[in-house]
Amino acid sequence: MRIYRLSRPVRRSARPAVIYLPAVAESVEVRRYGSVFNEIADEYDRHRPAYPDALIDRACEVAGLAPAARVLEIGSGTGQLTRSLLARGLRVVAVEPGEQLIARAREQLAGAGEVQFVNARLEEASVPRAHYQAVFSASAIHWVDPDASWRKIADALVDGGTVALVSYFGLEDARTARDQQPLRASLARIAPELAAEWPSYRDLDATLQGVAQRRGNVSEAWAWLGSYEVAREYVCDLFENAQLAAMPMLVEQTADALNAVLGTMSFWARLSPGQRDALCAENHALHERLGRPIRSSMVACLVTARRARHT
Repeated sequence: MRIYRLSRPVRRSARPAVIYLPAVAESVEVRRYGSVFNEIADEYDRHRPAYPDALIDRACEVAGLAPAARVLEIGSGTGQLTRSLLARGLRVVAVEPGEQLIARAREQLAGAGEVQFVNARLEEASVPRAHYQAVFSASAIHWVDPDASWRKIADALVDGGTVALVSYFGLEDARTARDQQPLRASLARIAPELAAEWPSYRDLDATLQGVAQRRGNVSEAWAWLGSYEVAREYVCDLFENAQLAAMPMLVEQTADALNAVLGTMSFWARLSPGQRDALCAENHALHERLGRPIRSSMVACLVTARRARHT
């Protein structure tokens, strides 16, 4: 698969207008749903995809990481990203609040390399200052209070250290529109309140352009990619030289496989049993109508930024 990269210097004059959202009770309530992953640790480990090796290699290249480099991982889950970091000879401290997730990760990563698990939320974790060459987070940073996460990441990094964020995002794609439109229609009919909050999907060109416009502030870029409430204006003073690497992909799944993945997502915990059954039934019906696997378009994104000099 081809990797698309943005790495040219950013022009601050090209920044779009951004509305910065304060920490509010609703955001705290939404972040609480991140704890549901601990309740389904085995399913999460079984059905969530690993992250592309090419993106992890790119992150290590950007950060200048050599074997034995010390890195921090935020929200390590069952160790999908942790395994990739250990395979590259890195020494990992993994902060994860879910006890069951850590237990599963320990089983999976036994003998894989040097890793220390810290069972805590990042907000409460004791993190040494100017200690790590890189801080990684895969599909997790939006579960942390942004007014804690960005400053704590910056404090943990040495001067010139790298923050590396990786996740999968949905793409608008004509090749998969026939499949995705009925899926979204089913969600809107069965759970309209959740459908209204669903992240925005864009085509690949719009995704690349949107990040390019926000590269002066890594928090704005990440917030825009995932429709997350994590943008903070002051982050532009903490990090610089934001870059994007993106790998688009076409995914084909049976209804059972699709339902299994959906069952590991935080929105699933907000559905009633009846809503879950109805969505599963709709996905099976779509699979039968199509007579082939259900297709979706995704893009795996890596966003990196360099820690500005400590003051």
